Amino acid sequence: MSAPAPAATVLRPARPDDVPLILELVRELAVYERLEHAAVATAADMHAALFGPHPAAEVLIAERGGQAAGFALFFTSFSTFLGKPGLYLEDLFVRPAHRGLGIGRQLMVELARIALARGYGRFEWSVLDWNAPAIAFYRGLGAQPMDGWTVQRVTGAALQALAGASD
Repeated sequence: MSAPAPAATVLRPARPDDVPLILELVRELAVYERLEHAAVATAADMHAALFGPHPAAEVLIAERGGQAAGFALFFTSFSTFLGKPGLYLEDLFVRPAHRGLGIGRQLMVELARIALARGYGRFEWSVLDWNAPAIAFYRGLGAQPMDGWTVQRVTGAALQALAGASD
């Protein structure tokens, strides 16, 4: 008797009924990144952002053996230098039980295909400095660090203060 064939990975666009699953995956990612305190999105927030009248992002769900194995959340950016949109990957996460099976690579390949099919000029993302496994994974895909660039962010009270600042 031969061994059963390994389960295939299926990538599919998220549907509105996936919002609870997406939030679960986001929270698992937040725990991994030591940022659980920052994962405050609600189901209503996520539903509006992904499936409302003006979707801000898209999600690919990776399933293996009928179970959610991971996800990628991405949105359109824009390069003034290229004069073209780009694909920005906000989050990529593969559950620990499914790592090492090529799922992360499959998600990245599909995102690259989406970028090319849409005529985008680039595909980019950020990675935490301490996340050596992710950095090695991305280097293996041919990604290069953007030396000389540092991500800047304004949130919460600082965002409110900036918006209320007089010119």
